Amino acid sequence: MTDPHAEFSRTQLQDKPWGHEAIYAAGEHGYVGKLIAVTAGHALSLQFHEEKDETLSVVSGEATFEHGVSADRLVSRVMRPGDTAHVPARLLHRITATSDLVFAESSTAAPGWRDDVTRLEDRYGRGGTTKP
Repeated sequence: MTDPHAEFSRTQLQDKPWGHEAIYAAGEHGYVGKLIAVTAGHALSLQFHEEKDETLSVVSGEATFEHGVSADRLVSRVMRPGDTAHVPARLLHRITATSDLVFAESSTAAPGWRDDVTRLEDRYGRGGTTKP
């Protein structure tokens, strides 16, 4: 039996049209961890995931978090530092930064997790579905 040991890696930085994300756990150990920065006034897609289950926690800034079972039945909630939301698979959701925003995202890491997103609306012209 081998002794447990720490593993070290470099954070993966990805620019996005709304800001950037830093992926510090990329699924190798069964989960994904990200720090996501969104510029004030920008929004992520109105989207859902087929399999991915997420928990989001605001680190700094303020956001409007929309969620619901359909685009015409969304509920909005303001999120501030310390506020956390669990987003189960298939729940529509969108985050809009009302000020510069940083939030942590932890999620499941099913095969194909990077492509498990279906966008219903996107301000930046990105395609609709990139399912696994």
